Amino acid sequence: MRIAMAQISSGSAPEKNLVTVAEQTAAAAARGADLVIFPEATMCRFGVPLGPVAQPLDGPWATAVGQIAAEHQVTVVAGMFTPGDGDRVRNTLVIAGPNGQIQGYNKIHLYDAFGFAESRTVEPGDRTVTFESGAVTVGTATCYDIRFPQLFTTLADRGATLIVVPTSWGAGPGKLTQWQTLAAARALDSGCFVAAVGQAVPSDPAVAESNAPTGIGHSILAGPFGSVHVELGETPELAVFDLDFDEVDRARRAIAVLPNRRDINSLASTSADAES
Repeated sequence: MRIAMAQISSGSAPEKNLVTVAEQTAAAAARGADLVIFPEATMCRFGVPLGPVAQPLDGPWATAVGQIAAEHQVTVVAGMFTPGDGDRVRNTLVIAGPNGQIQGYNKIHLYDAFGFAESRTVEPGDRTVTFESGAVTVGTATCYDIRFPQLFTTLADRGATLIVVPTSWGAGPGKLTQWQTLAAARALDSGCFVAAVGQAVPSDPAVAESNAPTGIGHSILAGPFGSVHVELGETPELAVFDLDFDEVDRARRAIAVLPNRRDINSLASTSADAES
């Protein structure tokens, strides 16, 4: 399987960002990609009101992504925003197959951390999503989801051998190290490839330095042994890689963390009062 990691820097205009999706998908398809992965918030960057840009999965923006995927006979995954309940939106991945068929994943874990409260404007998702790309089952997660190991092991239990993680990572002290560690750890936890594709660092310093999570680049492809196969830089880049899923089989035989798990919540617990 050949995947393309499209590390881009989204602006605030969905129509212009859609042009980028079309251009990058065409370039990836020309290089033989089967699956093209864009970041979270590809439709519109964070830091601006999201309600006015949100559209349903059968709306014009996602429909256009489906047409782009069908034109180039690839699967495209890209971050967008769909209407939620009340005034909130959903942080959604549109998954468009080579036949143009569309499905979506709504981000489950919301980024209420480091001084940013995503839950004020975003409604959380309530289901995991996998899809088929050729013979490969692909799991989906978004950005802050990467801090929650159980989502990744659950996706592996449901057949995933590759998990895509479109992201718009927030900048700050230690955040790059956390990102690198988490991508490798989630691959190791699940015995999967993890393709964590981030927004590039915005070219506008005012956007890059805002409180909103607008991206730090450093998209990562991590393997099931926990090794980082590829890490990109800070700027926009289209990178294409072949995945050898024999590596998943070898890792799962050697490490066996999935079959060796026990349900910790079902075990008895004891505690002892400290002696005075």
